[in-house]
Amino acid sequence: MKAPLLINAMTGGHPEVEYINKSLARVAARAGIGMAVGSQTAGLEDPGVRNTYKIAREENPEGIILANVNALTPPALVKEAINMIGADGVQLHLNVAQELAMTEGDRNFRGVLTNIEKVVTLSKVPVIVKEVGFGLSRETAKRIYDVGVRYIDVSGKGGTDFIKIEFARSSQDCLGKFQNIGISTAASLIETLSLDLPFSVLASGGFTGESDVTCALVLGSKLVGMAGHFLRVLHNSSEKGLNDRVDRIIEDLRRSMLMVGAASLEELSKKPVVITGITAEWLLRRGVDINKYSQFRE
Repeated sequence: MKAPLLINAMTGGHPEVEYINKSLARVAARAGIGMAVGSQTAGLEDPGVRNTYKIAREENPEGIILANVNALTPPALVKEAINMIGADGVQLHLNVAQELAMTEGDRNFRGVLTNIEKVVTLSKVPVIVKEVGFGLSRETAKRIYDVGVRYIDVSGKGGTDFIKIEFARSSQDCLGKFQNIGISTAASLIETLSLDLPFSVLASGGFTGESDVTCALVLGSKLVGMAGHFLRVLHNSSEKGLNDRVDRIIEDLRRSMLMVGAASLEELSKKPVVITGITAEWLLRRGVDINKYSQFRE
């Protein structure tokens, strides 16, 4: 990868969206960044729509492509999803809040940690456990780590709100009861990193490619994922517009690194960062020492 960016999981599973994954894969290939396909459940159930996922590998044969399935997916089907696109890694997504908002969604999540452990044990590619926009607490991150996971995407609140989407899709009039569900991306990222465990933490959830990318990397994120922002740019400005946007994000990151005197991402992750406002209040009440981030870190 030429930059610490990931086009995060969005779509697949319907013929009318194949062009989206095609364009996203072409952008990822040209820029040298990673890409994850959307949930492959539809492709596992219906071979007729697998091309909507396979197109990502066809357009980006040498790039980093991630598979994506629910964390309760049996190991054999996880392997099938990986093979479907020749994936370099697999995301196991946690979407309890979304499922509960779906009229036809799951209501039983027993055995998810046991299943994740089985997948990690059997998988020949890295396994990333990710939320879908509601964040991970440090308690949850610790339990995930304890079953062998070494890559976590906090995917916090601040980006796409799947509760809102599911309620709108089903015309349910109870959004107000659930509009504050979730942990912000910033709080979730710092909570998870505060565990000081030897795993790689990815940040996603509401990123727009401004200074937020640099901030996440300074805090210690290894990679920054964007989904909704990239999709909006692609929809409004075409593939060329998305190419230009990705180039600008990478250039802005270079400029930010130059301004703070960081010649590498490792150096950038040691720079001081001051945490203020509601994020600081949240973390202090959660017992997280935010002062260590305001000093140079060895």
